[in-house]
Amino acid sequence: MRRHATFFVALFAALAVDLSATAQPASAVTSRTPEVIEAKQLYRDATLPRAPTHALRLTFAYFPAAGWGASGLVTAARATAAILGQCRLRIETLELVALEGEARFQDFHTPVSRELARRVPLPRPAVYFVADTRQRPAFDAEAIGRGNSRTRPELADTVWVTRGTRDPGIALAHELVHVLLDSGEHSRAPGNLMREDTAPEHTVLDEEQCDRLRAVGTAHGLLTEIGRP
Repeated sequence: MRRHATFFVALFAALAVDLSATAQPASAVTSRTPEVIEAKQLYRDATLPRAPTHALRLTFAYFPAAGWGASGLVTAARATAAILGQCRLRIETLELVALEGEARFQDFHTPVSRELARRVPLPRPAVYFVADTRQRPAFDAEAIGRGNSRTRPELADTVWVTRGTRDPGIALAHELVHVLLDSGEHSRAPGNLMREDTAPEHTVLDEEQCDRLRAVGTAHGLLTEIGRP
């Protein structure tokens, strides 16, 4: 079982942190040239979605100094891709962006992470792989959509994954669905990916969830319909 954000629960806590935070001195955070993984490299025959209708372009930003590596992130992306394939969704490209900067950037913390997002703007949806979280309450992974980013707009359509996250491919799929649905809703259905606690036995998305995911994700510009210009 995992600790992960319920999407809206941290809204008021985040606002309180912002209001009480003291100004931080300017410092550098830099990104390396992205490594682009195309769909044909990402998918294996067993995970190819059947007749995909929508495409997702993902950006993974990670701190090597926090213990994250490109090969492990590709493995997580493959697990996520297999789960999202149930909704006829294909990950078209995956950009891996290695980050370097002060240690304070390597933890998820609203005021500092807003600064990071401003300094290194990335296409959305973007997933940040960090060392830990300094948010309270603390979650292993957290999704920030449109509905819970009004006080922190720089973080809209992002996911933050800490090193404490087990089964990161499953947890990432769960949090991405929160972002694509722009909702913190959970399911009580047995085996459903969107149960409150993520676990290896929770990987199913039903047709109604898939319909909403495709509709909202497309409306927000996070998904594109395959075959349309």
